[in-house]
Amino acid sequence: MFDELDLVPPLSRAMTKHGIIEPTDVQEAVIPRLLDGKDLLVSAQTGSGKTVAFILPMVSRFNRAPPRHVGIRALVLVPTRELARQIHQVCRQLGADIDVTGYSLTGGASFKEQNAALRKVPDILIATPGRLKEHLKLGSVDLADIEYLVLDEADRMLDMGFRDDVLEITSQCPAERQTMLFSATLDHRGVMGMARQLLSDPETIALHEQRTVPANIKQEFMLAHDDTFKEKQVQALVQQDTASQVIIFTNTIVKAEQLQAKLRSGTRRAGLLHGNLTQEERNEVVSGMRSGKYKVLVTTDVAARGLDLPNVGLVINFDLARKGDEYLHRVGRTGRAGQPGRAVSLVAPNEWNLMASIQRYLGTTFERAELPGLKSRYQGPDKVRASGKAYGKKKPGKQDKAKQKAKAKTAKKRRPARPKRTEAERDGFTPLKRKKSGSDD
Repeated sequence: MFDELDLVPPLSRAMTKHGIIEPTDVQEAVIPRLLDGKDLLVSAQTGSGKTVAFILPMVSRFNRAPPRHVGIRALVLVPTRELARQIHQVCRQLGADIDVTGYSLTGGASFKEQNAALRKVPDILIATPGRLKEHLKLGSVDLADIEYLVLDEADRMLDMGFRDDVLEITSQCPAERQTMLFSATLDHRGVMGMARQLLSDPETIALHEQRTVPANIKQEFMLAHDDTFKEKQVQALVQQDTASQVIIFTNTIVKAEQLQAKLRSGTRRAGLLHGNLTQEERNEVVSGMRSGKYKVLVTTDVAARGLDLPNVGLVINFDLARKGDEYLHRVGRTGRAGQPGRAVSLVAPNEWNLMASIQRYLGTTFERAELPGLKSRYQGPDKVRASGKAYGKKKPGKQDKAKQKAKAKTAKKRRPARPKRTEAERDGFTPLKRKKSGSDD
């Protein structure tokens, strides 16, 4: 299928060097339609190879066809810095030997440095909406010559509140362009609306069933009575998995820092990644994972999407994800490109019902597991409902609360009114009673 691109020898060698030999499902589906000039609306599982699906045809075309104008030829909008860097890396790998250039424009770098790079006019600009909007206001970037527009992980951009920024940015691109929108799911309430505004008669490609974890990822859960016990489980799991890299997710930065500090004292080095780090610190951690400097990464959901680390064999949810979609993206950090992966969720008593909700959302059941010598005092609920949730006292809903309020109001009306007290009674004195007339004096 790659033969359809009529690749020049340097590009073919670059693909072989970086292991791009056989096309993935998303590449087989997207590349021919992209070559036909179609606008595309695509949903695909994480780790499916979609970056190569849209970068490879661009690089090949830019090498063969001279630019119609002198400006930036392709714009790729992404939600996070890590995803921007990952796509830029693919651009470098494929375009370095054929003089097709890319640039990653994100927060965390100085405007002076970025202005210098933009003056060189890269062929492909990969940008986060916030930073690109700032450069557009300063007049340091021009989108008038865009031929390709790609919105990658559009659902995440919408969740992060970038809708208005994306629409403002795309309004500065020419109407005659080819647009591709990629999303993990097409049933996101805002994705279809954005597609209607930005795409022209698009072809929809839905490669995989939505809300599913790839079959090559084994999903397990382990019960834990508290965080201290979870830390012991993490230590045991990390020691158990010596061949591959491990990513551990927490729900808060504080917990991530505490856990990384404890793991760092062990034999394996542990990296830390969260939103409060500087761009330089984040780059160092990601590079350390790619080079093998770190075998363990402790992170928040900042790494749940857009982080492609091919050697991750195990994902641990120290804290269970708050939503099914976030769980889906977390576990998608393992099992990349069809490799076997494992996802283990550590479940405390207050997380049982959340786990049941996630399983129901994904239409799956996690396998229960235990570690030798580590048995939790919590062994799950005594009884569960058909939904998988634990039996417990039902919380009053809005209707129940309204009924209770009305009942209390009615009871208040039925109470007999108390006689008004005199000023003396309010001050604590009881008035003297007069004797009845006719009594003996």
